[in-house]
Amino acid sequence: MRTHIQARLEELKKEFESGQSRLRELDNQQALLRETLLRISGAIQVLTEVMAVDQADGQSDRSPLSSQAAASTAD
Repeated sequence: MRTHIQARLEELKKEFESGQSRLRELDNQQALLRETLLRISGAIQVLTEVMAVDQADGQSDRSPLSSQAAASTAD
């Protein structure tokens, strides 16, 4: 009976160590994924701002004032 309990104890210890190891791996993967998502989020923000500036520049080129300014410089 004692040897059976000892064997089960060793088996559980190995499973526990394996579980801890897997948990560390998953924590590392989670940290890497968070960093990746943070970089992607930053890139989205930058590109959104660039598009907004580009759109604002495009609209100002089509405004009546900019057309008048272009006509006066052509004279």
